[in-house]
Amino acid sequence: MKVNDGYWLIRKGMTTLHPVVVHHTTATQGTLTVTTLTRRNEHRGAELSTPTITVELSSPAPDVIGVKVTHLAGARPRTPGFEIARDPQTVVEIAEDGEQVTLTSGALTARVSLGDPWSLTFEADGRELTGSAGKCLGAVLTDDGEHLMIERLALGVGQNVYGFGERFTPFVKNGQVVETWNEDGGTASEQAYKSVPFYLTDAGYGVFVASPDKVSFEVASEVVSRVGFSVPGQELEYYVIHGPSPKEILRRYTALTGRPALPPPWSFGLWLSTSFTTDYDEATVTGFVQEMADRDLPLSVLHFDCYWMRALHWCDFEWDPVAFPDPPAMLARLKERGLHVSVWINPYLGQTSPLFAEAAEAGYLVRRADGDVWQWDQWVAGMGLVDFTNPAARQWYAAKVTALVDLGVDCVKTDFGERIPTDVVWHDGSDPQRMHNYYSLLYNRTVFEALEASRGRGDAVVFARSATAGGQEFPVHWGGDCESTWSAMAESLRGGLSLGVSGFGFWSHDIGGFEGTPSAALFKRWVAFGLLSSHSRLHGSASYRVPWAFDDEAVDVLRTFTRLKLRLMPYLWAAAVEAHEQGVPMMRAMVVEFPDDPGAAALDRQYMLGPDLLVAPVMSDDGRVTYYVPDGVWTNVLAGTMVRGPRWVTADHGFESLPLLARPGAVVAVGAREDRPDYDLADGVTLEVYPMSDGQVTEVTVHGPDGAAAARFEVWREATVVHARLVDGAAGRWSLCLVDGAWGSGEDRGPRAVVADGAAQVAVEVPIG
Repeated sequence: MKVNDGYWLIRKGMTTLHPVVVHHTTATQGTLTVTTLTRRNEHRGAELSTPTITVELSSPAPDVIGVKVTHLAGARPRTPGFEIARDPQTVVEIAEDGEQVTLTSGALTARVSLGDPWSLTFEADGRELTGSAGKCLGAVLTDDGEHLMIERLALGVGQNVYGFGERFTPFVKNGQVVETWNEDGGTASEQAYKSVPFYLTDAGYGVFVASPDKVSFEVASEVVSRVGFSVPGQELEYYVIHGPSPKEILRRYTALTGRPALPPPWSFGLWLSTSFTTDYDEATVTGFVQEMADRDLPLSVLHFDCYWMRALHWCDFEWDPVAFPDPPAMLARLKERGLHVSVWINPYLGQTSPLFAEAAEAGYLVRRADGDVWQWDQWVAGMGLVDFTNPAARQWYAAKVTALVDLGVDCVKTDFGERIPTDVVWHDGSDPQRMHNYYSLLYNRTVFEALEASRGRGDAVVFARSATAGGQEFPVHWGGDCESTWSAMAESLRGGLSLGVSGFGFWSHDIGGFEGTPSAALFKRWVAFGLLSSHSRLHGSASYRVPWAFDDEAVDVLRTFTRLKLRLMPYLWAAAVEAHEQGVPMMRAMVVEFPDDPGAAALDRQYMLGPDLLVAPVMSDDGRVTYYVPDGVWTNVLAGTMVRGPRWVTADHGFESLPLLARPGAVVAVGAREDRPDYDLADGVTLEVYPMSDGQVTEVTVHGPDGAAAARFEVWREATVVHARLVDGAAGRWSLCLVDGAWGSGEDRGPRAVVADGAAQVAVEVPIG
């Protein structure tokens, strides 16, 4: 919210209170409490009739400092609130020297000036990261009776801000106004399905505002040298998270709010959807599956969208008996083909469904203040909303999901969860404003935990649209309703990259776009992008996304990139395990891997897939793409050519190609199969080695389906020889391959390989000229 009228004045109808001077401090059990006066203490009694602002500093984990700011402390606690994991081993040091008082956790120090004027700064590694001073922190009272708490943290020259969830606006958020309020607004506006009150900077720190309410951020948009944020109420809580690297910031942020679960390996294969409003029945989907097989297109998951249920009955969990007369037999036949099955659900109950009356009578639906069930006619006529704050309602809804699993369904698409009313009463007394975003967390948690309970830990996956902070624990999330245009393809990627730097490890999007029908060229380019994403789904609205609906070449393109992804599963699965264990996303904005390269700071049309593969999707009708290559000698994986960075490259690509570059010195584990994602990744694995520097040592882990190490290898170069050895694990047959003979001259393109056949150690001569 903008408070200032320009730089000097306050907007009409607003009154502000800011700390001016410290009155006293108290230190107890690792918490530093600073009581400030909002006017100067010029004489005895000056504190009378003077509002105070209380600032509490504490640390839930090393290198993280929490700030809790309060104006009037008597307000009732407002729920729900985000769950913050606290490390009991955190060591906090508090010191005071008469001029300042400090609280230190790890390398991060919060420093409060005891003199005039008030200031709060955050420092690490001998430098100031950010801080609040003057008229930055405080309270705002409006003539309409609204009360807000505000803060403005300093932003240095040339520093960039990222995150806030899945935002489709420009990737660098400087200059933008961002409000964390989930909306079903598509992908072409400032609205978002997944709002997260967390931002990451390239200046060594991130900030998490711990409120599920609407948080209004002014990102160098009101005071251009600061990131401002405001929340309703009498209290503001935020956390400054020191890195210094973006990866370390994400590790610490996700340690606080939750790390993503590890999706099952089969979910990384190709998903085919019935699409939304298309005509389909058992014969249609069976035909699609057979035609995929006839064209040798590996398929892992078949998704049934909304009309697997009867119209107006959403969401009653009952199959349409006309289109699908024998669901158990149909699902069994799909399983015989090696497929997994996904079905669409949402948290709404249309009043035509018998479940509506059942849920209403049991008290499972959200109600208005007068006791009536909250209803409206948008989406499904007379729909009500399941109240997930009611434990009995959660159990009831989870049982519906479990029944689907018992029938043969493997996962569900948890659609919607953004259109949550605020003029209602929740079962547990939650504040309606705070429940608007938080609802998505309860909804997806309920479904995910039901799948986990019935399928077993490690085999649960949802395909979710709505989320907020903490929602990353329940993957996978997809980008919502985008149009079938080149612009929508680009905006989808921006959204995914923003979500990744907001703590979400896994992300997908509708290949070809959702609304409309893509041109054949757009579809083929989106296929390459989609198969080089964490998860890959063909899905549309009123038209099918089967490749033969476009042209014969689309079939070939889909086959090429599906097989490529399946071969890359050992490498991709390692990146997935890292996302699960460390909170570093699979699809990484370039700034995450290259924070010290100014050329990477604003890139939002390319990304790193895992730590070592650069992907630049082609987003033009003519096949031309311009992308940035960081420092070093990179290898085009598909063409075998080399490019030395840092530089910009412009190139034309055919439909079965795109810029896919291996990082200098990368060792990429490639699997022995290209027909499915869930195979023994260590059996027959090839370690593809890209030009290493002399003396470089790299460790590569191939993980099993549970995420544990199945085999570990060490690869190193000594002069003109590359060595590899099996450190531990039963790898069986494995290979070492020096990719591209251009290690020396840049002319020879032939890869050299040595098959180890279970040997403990191998070596191969580096080709020089």
